[in-house]
Formats: sequence, C-alpha cells, structure tokens
Amino acid sequence: MKNASSWLLISLWFFLTAIPGVSQDRFNDSPFDQEYHEAYPIGDGREMNDVRAVAIDPAGLVWAATKAGVYQLDTGSKTWISQMSPAEAGPAFDLIVDPKGEIWAAAWNGVYHSTPNGMEKVKGIEQPIAAIGATGDEIIAIGPDGWWSYKNGIWSRKELSYCRSVRRVLTDKQGGWWIATSNGLYHQTGSDLILLQNEDALLSSDVHDVAYADDGRLWIGGLGGITIYQDNQRLSALTPENGLPSVFVRSVTQGPNGRMWIGTENGLARLDGKDWSWRHSRRWLLSDDVRELAFDADGTAWIATANGVSAIKHRSMTLAQKANYFDRICQARHVREPGLVEKCLLTTPGDTSSWQPRDDDNDGQYTAMYLTMESFRYAATRDPRAKANAKRAFEALRFLQTVTETPGFVARTVIPSTWNRMADPNVTWTDQEWADNYVQSPREKRVEKRWRPSHDGKWLWKGDTSSDEITGYMFGYLFYYDLVADQAERKIVAKHVTNIVDYIIAGGLVMKDIDGKHTRWAVWAPEKLNHDPDWAAERGVNSVEILSFLKLAEHVTGDKRYQKEYRKLFEEHKYGENVRRAKTLGLAWRTHIDDELLALAYPCLMLYEKDKSLRQIYRESMDRWYGAVKDDCSPFFDFVYQAFAGQHLNLKNALFALRDTPLDLIRWRIDNSQREDITLVRRPEIERLQTSRLLPPSERCTMRWDNNPWDAVEGDGGHTESDGVFWLLPYWVGRYYGFVAPPE
Repeated sequence: MKNASSWLLISLWFFLTAIPGVSQDRFNDSPFDQEYHEAYPIGDGREMNDVRAVAIDPAGLVWAATKAGVYQLDTGSKTWISQMSPAEAGPAFDLIVDPKGEIWAAAWNGVYHSTPNGMEKVKGIEQPIAAIGATGDEIIAIGPDGWWSYKNGIWSRKELSYCRSVRRVLTDKQGGWWIATSNGLYHQTGSDLILLQNEDALLSSDVHDVAYADDGRLWIGGLGGITIYQDNQRLSALTPENGLPSVFVRSVTQGPNGRMWIGTENGLARLDGKDWSWRHSRRWLLSDDVRELAFDADGTAWIATANGVSAIKHRSMTLAQKANYFDRICQARHVREPGLVEKCLLTTPGDTSSWQPRDDDNDGQYTAMYLTMESFRYAATRDPRAKANAKRAFEALRFLQTVTETPGFVARTVIPSTWNRMADPNVTWTDQEWADNYVQSPREKRVEKRWRPSHDGKWLWKGDTSSDEITGYMFGYLFYYDLVADQAERKIVAKHVTNIVDYIIAGGLVMKDIDGKHTRWAVWAPEKLNHDPDWAAERGVNSVEILSFLKLAEHVTGDKRYQKEYRKLFEEHKYGENVRRAKTLGLAWRTHIDDELLALAYPCLMLYEKDKSLRQIYRESMDRWYGAVKDDCSPFFDFVYQAFAGQHLNLKNALFALRDTPLDLIRWRIDNSQREDITLVRRPEIERLQTSRLLPPSERCTMRWDNNPWDAVEGDGGHTESDGVFWLLPYWVGRYYGFVAPPE
C-alpha cells in the first residue's frame, strides 16, 4: 500500500503528463560549443596594454605588439615576457609569422626578427615601420619613410610612390601585395602600383585591413564597413544595412570554419555566411577597441585591444554540465545566512576572488525562485543535495515571517545585525521633503524606520514587504510542498502558508505592516483594485496573485473557507474579468516585473482549479500574457506556458537561449545603443530606450526575467555577479517536464 506522500506525487505526475505538450517532444542534451572569455592584460602600464597586433607561432605561443614593445605570453603563468631590450623597447605596430614559423615585428625604429634569445633588430633599417608582410620568398616592410623588401637574405629599398599612412600588408598570392592605407588600397605587382580609391571600388578610401575569405574574395575593411572585391571589381559591401554593427572597421580575419571576424572600434563582429554575431563589453573584451586578431590551433581567438589581449575560447559542454557550473557559482558566492540567495557584491569590479554578500528588497522572492529550482532539481534527479538546499531555502523564507514576531507579516529580507551597510537604510524625512516626495508619488508610504532588530539582537529585518515577495514565496511553497516535503514537513509548510494567507484575509486582503497600515505594494483588496484609479495598473496582476494564494492555502489544508473567499472574489467582485486581462499591454503600464509575477502565480491556479469555466478564464489570461512575452525568447516563460497552459510549442528558441547564455554571470555594463545594425525604440515598455530586435543572450546583459531583455543599455559595470537562478530555474523546470532530456 502506497503512503499518502507517494500517492500525491503519483497523482501529480499523472495530472501533469496528461497536459497536452508536456513530455511529447524534448531536446536531447547533446554537447554544444560554449564560448567564454579570458583576459590577458600585459601589465599595469597603459602603454603595455595598448596592443596593436597579435600573432601565434607554430609552437602555439602568443605574441603581442604594443606601444611599449613586443611581448610573448607564458601560458603557464599567464604572464607576458618582454622580447625587446630596455634600450630598444618602444612602440611596435605589426606582427607576422612567416612561412618558416618565425616572428617579424614592425617597430618604431625598424624591423625585428625572433631568435631563441628574443627579438633581434634587422640592420640597415632605422626608420619607423608600420606594417609588415611575408610570402614564401619575400618579406616586405613599409613605413612613412620607405618600403623595404627582403629576398635571398638581402634587404633592399623600393622606390615607389604611395600614401605614407600604411595600416596593413597582405600578399595577393601571385607575387604581389595589397597595401591598406588611410587614402586607399594599393595593389602592387612588380613595378606597378595601382591605387583603388574612388567610390566605384571602395566604400571609402580610409582602409585599415584586407583579408581573403574561403571563396577567394578579398574583404577590404575600413571606415564605412567591408568592401568585397574580386577580379578587379567591387562585388558587394557589408554595412549596417545588412547586419554589420559598426562602420568603424579596424581588422578583418578569416577564422576557423571560414567564419569572418571583423574588429571595430566598438566591438567584434562575426559572419558565418548567413548570421551575424557580436562580441563587445568587458564580458568578452578588455576593450571594445579591437585592432587585430589571430587564431591558435584550438580555434581560440586572440584579440589585440586598446586595453590588453583578450582570448575568446570555446569548450564542448552539455546543458547538464552548464547547470553544474552555474550551481557551483551559486553555492560558492550567493547563498548567505540564514539561507537567502541573491547577487553578490564584487569588491573590485569583475574580480570574483574578492566578494561580499549583499541584500536586496526582493531577497525573499529571489530565494523562493531558488527554492523552486531546487525542488524541481530534486524531483528530476532525487539528488539529496537538492533536497537539502531546498529545505534550507524554505527555512530561510519561514524565518522571514517568524523573525517579525507577528501572526503572519513577512519581512522583505534580513541581514546580520553586525552589518554596517544595507541597500536601503533607515531615513528621516523633513515634512517639506516628504511633501515633495508625496506629491510626486501619492501611493508611497512614509516609512522611515525600514529596519528593525530581531528579538535576540542577531538580525535586522526589513518591512514594507511588497506583493512581489508574497507571490514569489507562494510559488516556492507550492513546489516545495508538492515535490520535496515529506508528511511532517508538509504540515509545517501548510501552517506557514495559512499564517500568511490568514493574515492577509484578516487585514482586508492587504498585507498590513506593524504600523497597522498596508505596505506600499501588498494590496489585493477589491475596493482598491476595482475602484481606486491609482491601482488600475495592478488590477489584473494582483487579482491573479490573491486567487493563487487562496488556491494554494486550500490545496495544502483542504480547508473550504479559502475556497469560499476565492469564490467571493469571482462572484461578488468580478475578479474573473480582472484575470482575463491581467497582462497590461499599454506602453505606460507594461513592465516585465508583472510578466514574471504572472508566471509565478499561474501554475497553482492551472494545477488545482478543477472548475472548467474558471480554468478557461485562466487559460485566456495565460494566452494573453504569453502573446505579449513570447518574443522575449525566455525559456522560463516558454516552459511555464507549455507546462501549465498545455499549449504545445516549438521550444527551439528556449534551447538556443539556454545554450547561448554566457558562462560569465558578472553584470558588466553592456551598451547596445551605439550599434548601427539596430534602431532604438520605445517598445515594449515606453520608459526606456530599447532595441528594435531582440538580441541573443550573449549580446545582452546578465538579467533576471523581471528585467526587460529589450533594454539597449543594462548592467552595473561589473560591480555584482548574478546567482544564476534565472538560468537554473527554467533548466530544471524543463528537465522535470521533459522539455530537456537528461545528458546523453
């Protein structure tokens, strides 16, 4: 005979797998190519990190030409070793590897050649050399004061008339040379020097680099974009109109598999023949000012930037391995006493070796989403660590209620009383200051004492709890109760849930703070939502929230008084109409915070409402919500909709998002407002500048699903690191419902 806990889980399993679309199709977790960035600054000096060129020798060693000289990377220690003597060190402008595998450098006082003892200066050339090139039998070096050729062991000077601002030299593979200059592109064949300069030949005469593609066509990069040239004629061009994000092209390089890499002043573009990708910001580059790049045998791109050398590497991994990677980060830096989960503060921007825990107004909600993630992970894997993590998160959330020493009021968060900083400290308003604030925001409460000590003096807890926290808590409690808790723990969960819900009911469907007045945001009462115009924007979302709270209380207790209150809202206060249009579409009211809150509130209603007419209302509401968020390509929203609305979706976008999300969870500032391949718009939310098309996760800031993925500018400059739950939650939801298979 099955025990009650097993029977409930089996019943839930049959119910969920009966939903159309669930477990019908799923993505096999096959290995994919995951890119990531490693930084290789050359030193503390600005001139050392002003990198102009990079090269990879046959041994796989990385060389860099900088304003301070030529350096070679010791990959073991990740330190750079100068290859020029102190007396000779100075600006180096170009590097090449000749067919014999030897390094040649163009420098401030001539040409240098690699030897076992470092770089050796070539005799006879004392002038600055800007660019250098090599073929099987010739090396040429060009600078403002001359053009030299090295053949059969002898250097000779060529007498040719050319623009003296030389950027790059490339063999034409037929014994001649292409020379990129600020005043056009030269083609030198024997004694002939032909200048391509006008608009019939080039996008502009300001040329920085040239490279061949797999098809033999010449890519000419410079101001304006890329000119594609073959057989003495311009064939086409690549500009922002057909996908190039910046017209300030500085380098063009053919990478592995024929993909073309285009360095610009604003970042690094790649074109695989059809699709563009863009790498910019400190997540991917030490500086967006890209000068040149080279590839090693593993396919790593070594990139010369204005602030050091960046390496864009890749590794094969599965989604399961990626989940383990994010989980290790979360456990190492993002779970703080008494078990709350949130971003951490990086003492030095971008440096995860020095970090501190921090608090946030929404600690409770975010911890509840972590609780849900661990609950789904346990249900999918039966990993005891997931169960232990879920239990700790639940107890932390329960502590947010018991620490207030009230029947059911819940704190936003707690911090140790020893902390001398918090995100939102107590404040004292003068009457004049308060009046000024109150006129601008009439719904805001005058809350000056935001933090209060716990009875034992060990903690400070924060009041003025919002509806967001309560919605998050209930979402977490639902799945902890259903998927993790044993019979004894379920009694604790049920008591905790009803303490909160009873407190809300007793307060008149609001969450009253200890001052006896409702908090600023925690309002679900009909007189506010239905009849106060200041609450019109929250009418639909908050209606869905309170109904889900009541349904959860009924589910965990079986007490019909919660069903009575629930039906009263439908029948006397017409909450059904509020629910149908819960998702607000007006540009002034729409927020992605509401999108996420609806995703947290719908599951309980769709799981445990058996009345077909009410389920139909919730389904209509979900359809309207998903219609507004489907273009966000959020795996969380996609999986919630498929699992609980029962709508069979093509989840390729969700899989792409899970794979394309970077391993780097640092919240670097990412500014897409300077890109020329997009336009800036005021949709879907009017208060921010947004991109005209949704950019992939690897080109956006690290974010949660209450953030707007269309924002043109996001991030905090690398001062914080995300906990990774934004990725882990949809992954484990997908694993549990069968949208994503276990690893092969």
